[in-house]
Amino acid sequence: MAFTIGSTLLDACVLAVLAREDAYGYRLTQQIRQVVEISESTLYPVLRRLQKDGAVRSYDQPYMGRNRRYYQLTEKGWGMYGEYLREWKEFRGQVDRLMAPGGNLLEERTESYDQS
Repeated sequence: MAFTIGSTLLDACVLAVLAREDAYGYRLTQQIRQVVEISESTLYPVLRRLQKDGAVRSYDQPYMGRNRRYYQLTEKGWGMYGEYLREWKEFRGQVDRLMAPGGNLLEERTESYDQS
């Protein structure tokens, strides 16, 4: 099963991969595909936007007689990644409570309904 993700979560995924190591476009695509279906034609506009926003910078590196464009986080990108990570942890906890049978969120909703 695949979930559709929005541009904010896709940005967070790109920044998360780049927080581990600098990467070129195809490598980024392969890493993100482990979690969500994405094509290179979807990824490159995200990279251009993140570059324009100052979160990512690129540099060329020779590879087998050609240049490969690598992307890396800037200071701003590291800050954005940290914020996305904090927000993700909070969101994940809320979804876990919602999805878990007898989870806190479900119990809270049931209790407030019973009191009405």
